[in-house]
Amino acid sequence: MQNLENKVALVTGGSKGIGYGVAEALMKQGMKVAITSRSQSSADEAAEKLNQASNGQALGLEADVRSMESQQQAVDKLLSEWGQLDLLVANAGLGHFASIEDLTPEQWNETIDTNLTGVFYSIKASLDAMKTSKGYIITISSLAGTNFFAGGSAYNASKFGLTGFTQAAMLDLRQHGIKVSTIMPGSVATYFNNHQPNSEDHWKIQIEDLGQMVVDLMHMHPRTLPSKVEVRPSQPPQK
Repeated sequence: MQNLENKVALVTGGSKGIGYGVAEALMKQGMKVAITSRSQSSADEAAEKLNQASNGQALGLEADVRSMESQQQAVDKLLSEWGQLDLLVANAGLGHFASIEDLTPEQWNETIDTNLTGVFYSIKASLDAMKTSKGYIITISSLAGTNFFAGGSAYNASKFGLTGFTQAAMLDLRQHGIKVSTIMPGSVATYFNNHQPNSEDHWKIQIEDLGQMVVDLMHMHPRTLPSKVEVRPSQPPQK
């Protein structure tokens, strides 16, 4: 089992939801984790909370995955602070859900730019450091990346694209000793799409479950790679 203590991770969109749950799980392993948010205050607030609760170290960074320059600056700041990068969790994402008749070009562009192009930028910015560390890249896709639904044209397109992109990147980068996986969750108890987590979400996947999954992937023997992991609630309510 790989010792994760003092390994360094970058988690995009880590100030809340899945990203926060992943950061918390990694820090419990003694890792140093930089979390990004489009707001420096949100990133700092989450990092302070993580530092109070966990064994590792957290650093809050303001960054927008829709900007290659912003992503490169985030990686550069992390390297300046800790000198290495062992894990990238490309988690930042959003969703606009509407019929194609009502979906606006602005909503389409924001969804694709964040969920798909943003992951490309995050990986590109991290590649040199990842080649040095022979690190691990994990993208957070969705079951919507293999199951389409009405009102999901933009979100489905972004997540179908992300799933395919990650699998192709896995084939490209394994020659450098870099492992690449995508996790495809179903319903998760988060703030996604303006949802407020509550007691009725008990049947959903919890953020700590996905955090544990990332830790488990990191602990797996280097010779083995679960390149695509679908995860869903084990007992959803009956319709």
